[in-house]
Amino acid sequence: MLLLKWLIMATSIMLAAYVIPGVVIKGFFAALWVALFIGIINVLVKPFLILITLPINILTLGLFTFVINALLILLASSIIKGFEVKGFWVAMLFSIVLSIINFLMGHLLGTK
Repeated sequence: MLLLKWLIMATSIMLAAYVIPGVVIKGFFAALWVALFIGIINVLVKPFLILITLPINILTLGLFTFVINALLILLASSIIKGFEVKGFWVAMLFSIVLSIINFLMGHLLGTK
C-alpha cells in the first residue's frame, strides 16, 4: 500500500509538472525522489513548522499552510537534481495542483 501511494505521488508530480509552466522534472526517477523527499519532509518537518507558525495560521484561518507547502516545494527543488521550480508563486500553484491530482488519483485507485 505504501509503495502504491509513493507511485501515485510520483505520477501526480509528473502530471502537475506537465500542467504548470515553470516546473521542470527530468523523468520519472526524479519524480520518485521528489515524492520520497516530500513524504519524509511532510512527516518530520511540516508538523514542527505548523506548530511554530500556529498563531499566524490561526489568524489566516489555515491559509498560511499553503505558504509552508510552497516553501517545502522550493526546498525540494533546491535539493533534488532534476526538479526545478521557478519561484514562490509557481511553487504555491504546484503544491495546490499536486494536492488536487494526488487526491483524485488516490480516490480513483482506492488508496484513500
